[in-house]
Amino acid sequence: MYHLQSKQMEVNMKRFKITDLLIGIIFTLLFISLAVVITINFRPLYYMDINLLNIEADSGFSKNVILENYNALIDYSSPFFKEALVFPTLAASASGLQHFIEVKNIFTSFYVLGAITLILGIIIIIQKSKKNDFSYLLVSAITAIILPSLLGFFLFLDFDRAFVIFHKIFFKNDYWLFDPSTDPVITILPDAFFLHCALLIILIVLLFSILFISVYFWKKRRLSIKYRRNKGLKL
Repeated sequence: MYHLQSKQMEVNMKRFKITDLLIGIIFTLLFISLAVVITINFRPLYYMDINLLNIEADSGFSKNVILENYNALIDYSSPFFKEALVFPTLAASASGLQHFIEVKNIFTSFYVLGAITLILGIIIIIQKSKKNDFSYLLVSAITAIILPSLLGFFLFLDFDRAFVIFHKIFFKNDYWLFDPSTDPVITILPDAFFLHCALLIILIVLLFSILFISVYFWKKRRLSIKYRRNKGLKL
């Protein structure tokens, strides 16, 4: 019986199944959604960039003005914030405000996708753990690494072009092309900040992938030791 269990354990740890690939896609979507949500709400990144990117000098606004308007924008971006966007001290055009509505809708979709894939992920982990089947961890990690690696490659080649392509894919209009005279908020949101956001998203996804790889090999080693300690077993 123990011999059969050990053999089954080896099969579960080594055989990559089609279902593992589908599970890998689910966890990839979960990692990306969580990374986006974390990055949106990780305000210290922007606070650091205020000094790093000389936003005060380039925009002509004081740090206090920059912070209160940035924080208002991030507060508004939350799906739980139901009021209209109002910048405390900066003007905003109708097209600019419409763009931020569209941005908020995209962010909200990541919250929803994250919630759905988190529930599915928990169910998968529970069911797979009952069967001592952990091959999906490695497949999911590899699947999740591919997309951010490709994204990082394109960002490295030409961030400006990648930035334009992103907006053309996700937005049906050109409202994202801000005029600083009517939407001065764009002066406190330099392109380099968005690059840093993209890099943080990639980093978070990679960290989740590394976690899955680590758990996979830890489980593999732990189960292997467990079965080897059973008396009379020949593995």
